[in-house]
Amino acid sequence: MSSSRNSSDLSQVIARMKSERPAVLNFSSVTARPEPTLEEARSELADAIGQLAHTIFSKKYGPLVGTVTKTTAETLLKNGEENLYRAKGDATLIIQELVDRAFTSKPAKKK
Repeated sequence: MSSSRNSSDLSQVIARMKSERPAVLNFSSVTARPEPTLEEARSELADAIGQLAHTIFSKKYGPLVGTVTKTTAETLLKNGEENLYRAKGDATLIIQELVDRAFTSKPAKKK
């Protein structure tokens, strides 16, 4: 009787295995969260800086130090990005001018 019970248990297990979806082992298709925008990344970084400042300095400077630090960090990051964008344009113009001067031949002087 135990052998017939074992075979029926085994057949139930096999039937269940066939009816269930197979396990997915393809780890390359793991859906990651979409890449954040620059605004979201700046906000998350400023939030992390604010939380860190709150954790470290809240007992000495009060409970608003984290909020003030977050706002300040976000403003500094935004201004820094704008300044870097402008500096990139200026550097491009300077490099282009240097390349133009270096690779353009001057006419020979006559004596």
